[in-house]
Amino acid sequence: MGFGLFSSPNTNAIMSSVNPRYFGIASGMVGTMRLVGQMLSMGVAMMVFAAIIGTVQITADKIPEFIDSVHVSFMIFFVLCIFGIFASLVRGNMNRGGPGTVNEPPSPPARSD
Repeated sequence: MGFGLFSSPNTNAIMSSVNPRYFGIASGMVGTMRLVGQMLSMGVAMMVFAAIIGTVQITADKIPEFIDSVHVSFMIFFVLCIFGIFASLVRGNMNRGGPGTVNEPPSPPARSD
């Protein structure tokens, strides 16, 4: 649910700020950045698990450490999500198709000859 609420409007903003001839490149970059983010988040989660649980097999006696590492991971990602929310809010509203958008220069004034 969180991915759908965050990703859709931000992908729309990215694609809306790109000239249509570069949609393929922009879409590829969005997908690449999404995958890099997923890999980095898994790396952070694994570092937390390794720091709290260690390099042992997770067995029934390690469940409390496992739960603690899940809680710490959620706290870290909660803080990162708050930063993401503020970054999206600072970005503002971006609509394609009119003057003032990133790749659309304003129309020249009409000549009255």
